[in-house]
Amino acid sequence: MASKMWIFLGSDEPQKAFAPFMIASGAMAMDMEVNMFFTMDGLNIIKNGGAEKIVLAGAAKSLPEFIKVLQDGGARMIACSAAFPIAECTEEDLIEGVECGGVAEFVDGCSEADVVLTYT
Repeated sequence: MASKMWIFLGSDEPQKAFAPFMIASGAMAMDMEVNMFFTMDGLNIIKNGGAEKIVLAGAAKSLPEFIKVLQDGGARMIACSAAFPIAECTEEDLIEGVECGGVAEFVDGCSEADVVLTYT
């Protein structure tokens, strides 16, 4: 069975937003199961039009390109529904392919993961 990685994304600051996508791409290349959990300001990454606004000079890909690569590769992207009121977000604001889940899903997934990373 493939190793499991869970990544917690809590920021939309470029250096904190791009790093998890680079790590996730590498993990997928190593046949790991990748799950990305977006909360607080990290939800801005997966809002419609949000990733396009976050730019990091010199990055190998744009965030929308990373998102496509990861989604095409089977990575799960989960929006923390508990943070929706804080981030002024609704399920309708999210890009296609993003699931909604709660804190319990993240904690449960982490309890079974081989690797857990946090970016806040």
